[in-house]
Amino acid sequence: MLAPLYTSEEMKAAEAGHDVTALMENAGRAVADEATRRFPRAETFALHAGKGANGGDGKIAARILEERGWREVRDGADIVIDALLGTGIRGAPRADVAAVIERINATGAPVLAVDIPSGVNASTGEVEGAAVRADVTVTMHGPKVGLAVGPGCFYAGDVVVAEIGLEPRETENRLVTRDILRLVPRKRGEDNKYSAGSVLVVGGARGTTGAAALAARAAFRADAGYVAVAAPADALPTLETLVVEAVKRPLESAFDAAQRASALALGPGLGRDQQPLVRRLLEETELPAVVDADALYELQPFDRAAPTVLTPHTGELARLLGEESTWIDAHRLEALRRAVDRFACVVLLKGADTLIGAPGEGFCVAGDNVPALATAGTGDVLTGIVAAFLAKGMAAREAAAAAAVAHRIAAASRPPRGLIASDVIEALPRCIDPS
Repeated sequence: MLAPLYTSEEMKAAEAGHDVTALMENAGRAVADEATRRFPRAETFALHAGKGANGGDGKIAARILEERGWREVRDGADIVIDALLGTGIRGAPRADVAAVIERINATGAPVLAVDIPSGVNASTGEVEGAAVRADVTVTMHGPKVGLAVGPGCFYAGDVVVAEIGLEPRETENRLVTRDILRLVPRKRGEDNKYSAGSVLVVGGARGTTGAAALAARAAFRADAGYVAVAAPADALPTLETLVVEAVKRPLESAFDAAQRASALALGPGLGRDQQPLVRRLLEETELPAVVDADALYELQPFDRAAPTVLTPHTGELARLLGEESTWIDAHRLEALRRAVDRFACVVLLKGADTLIGAPGEGFCVAGDNVPALATAGTGDVLTGIVAAFLAKGMAAREAAAAAAVAHRIAAASRPPRGLIASDVIEALPRCIDPS
């Protein structure tokens, strides 16, 4: 349920003690095999190879392709093989290498990257200068961090993992698979609606009632047994029509409503003027909590021992850390680490590469990019799923990771265009069971 994601240093450790010549031969053959499989009508290639091991892999691939009847050409090639820099790069490429990268990107031919697109930091996903935009990346032994984390993941194209004769190793950071959904507790024969998971959603101010309703409906569809919504009194009539199954309580009764809850979902449509209430609920209750949207506004570190998950998007995390959104997008791992250190809890950074960090743990990346999720309300749906899993007794890190995976699977199960948040909710029951 947690697959390895390798840094450059972890790959060096995995290769230590092995026959380098044999490893390179296997890597080059894997590249040639993928080129032959993916581009069956291609007859010519252009190889751009550096002086290191990555370039060596590319040269072996070129030799094998020529043995198969392909011809290496400089201009007008059917495909381009990028073997310039490999996984050891730190910082921006030198000017001469950057010029080659720009020429590769300008050819218009499909690009196959060896191990990682040149210019992408394999250990962080950061891109500090020119970088190859590949159509496919053949990566050796296991996926690299930079192929899973933005912005590097957007340069990789399709990622193909090639076995080259190395043993599996534990890595600090992991890729979450759908098997994590096996950790989500099922309803038992002896359960009632409260013991099956009771969620209190605190939000839904007038004009943004839909956010609270989406979170509440998602919690139900993620198998919570009981959901209540605490919202301003003038929003309650609207909520009565939007989510029939949930109990509605006025916002001033949130603490009373929390007595029946086993997890809190704070923030969907709450309004930015409710920070005192958010802080009181965090510091004066011992319930697991997911904190999202308006509850994140001007949030300061808090004192609580209960499981807690923050779910910011890029802009929200930028405000919390006092940075620009562009900096967050360019340094997602560093931003995640800073947020975890600042708030001493689990942080789920939303995005195409949803990241989950926890104190004292490596980070997790939650599955494949699902572009259809770029639509209003899907963040509120994710909040409801996290809350339901927390209410069922899951640890914060596992609840966040499982919710992110379920969220993605549900979205991917629907047609890719025109998806709305409610579609994700309705797909959830079939997607939270990995069997």
